[in-house]
Amino acid sequence: MDSKRGIELKVRREMESIGVYRKEFDMIINIYAGMLHQYLWFEKEFHESEYQITEPYTNKAGATNERKVPLLTAMESLRKDIASYSDRLCLSPKSLEKVVIDSDSKSVLTSILKELD
Repeated sequence: MDSKRGIELKVRREMESIGVYRKEFDMIINIYAGMLHQYLWFEKEFHESEYQITEPYTNKAGATNERKVPLLTAMESLRKDIASYSDRLCLSPKSLEKVVIDSDSKSVLTSILKELD
């Protein structure tokens, strides 16, 4: 599994390759890499549990019911956050459409967007 630092470097390289990296994004990249690292770890644990979705739970009244495993709940929450951060970092197709770049720029992203027009 990739380390958090390894994920940060990959994200930064990806952003540089499409011409959207700025130093100001480093804190957001750090948080995003942390979430991706957690998600990969949770995914491994979920696989090792043989993709257990529910578990028995006994409430305060003594009644036992099935509930979603907390790991799956955490993964679902992380997915939403990861999607939100990937948009902010221009790493999703949705966010790439919204990026406005100076027409004189020679970034890879500019050439991709020009080809789409």
